Amino acid sequence: QVQLVESGGGLVQAGGSLRLSCAASGRTFSTDTMGWFRQAPGKEREFVAAIRWTGGATRYSDSVKGRFTISRDNAKNTVYLQMNSLKPEDTAVYYCAGAFAYGDTRISAPRYWGQGTQVTVSS
Repeated sequence: QVQLVESGGGLVQAGGSLRLSCAASGRTFSTDTMGWFRQAPGKEREFVAAIRWTGGATRYSDSVKGRFTISRDNAKNTVYLQMNSLKPEDTAVYYCAGAFAYGDTRISAPRYWGQGTQVTVSS
């Protein structure tokens, strides 16, 4: 069975940094793309970043571009999200997502989801 497990969330002050990790077990995916979505309080889940396992091509939402960096370690089946210059509006539950088409930012696209990890940014 495919499982995604996130870690690394926490509380940080505005301007600070956090690194999220997503460990994947079982890579029988319909696509080779993984990424991150987030859901802030009272808001809908939204796309954050995506990366291809092969080649490492990346894409980001406009709100995080230049501040967040997605990367992967294929040998460890792990995807990371380095978050710098954090803002209070980045506060959300961050979800790892797997097996979706590269370039598809719809929340219905991923076949697999992690349980989520809380990121809280204080002002």
